[in-house]
Amino acid sequence: MSNHITLRVYNNSGYPLPAYQSKGASGMDLRAAISDPMVLKPHRVYRVPTGIYVECPIGYEVQIRARSGLAFNHGITLVNGIGTVDADYRGEICVIMMNLLDEEYTIQPGDRIAQMVVAETITAALSEVKSEDDLKPTQRGAGGFGHSGLK
Repeated sequence: MSNHITLRVYNNSGYPLPAYQSKGASGMDLRAAISDPMVLKPHRVYRVPTGIYVECPIGYEVQIRARSGLAFNHGITLVNGIGTVDADYRGEICVIMMNLLDEEYTIQPGDRIAQMVVAETITAALSEVKSEDDLKPTQRGAGGFGHSGLK
């Protein structure tokens, strides 16, 4: 079984292609394709270009995830949690970032700002039922937001 697919990539960033930093890494680092330092002011949202364009095969997606070091050390996160780059998208990958802390953070040109993970997708067929009662019951039922019974 092969765990490899090929992504066709156009790199307009001026930096090397995204790359895995270790043999066991699941994400490739994306870099900020900016010409000047970019100051992320507290509690604001920013769109940071990467200069990377991908052609992802149908049945896969590219997920954009926060870098744990930026999140923990500087409060920099992705506004949309995990960004999805659909297989039919051909535009530039941009990272939607936010500074959660009360102090400014500066991104330098070429800084590693996010991770790019390739994941297989499943297309669901929906089968509509007439009422909530037509759904198979479970022990948990409709309890949510902390109602799983686990502590």
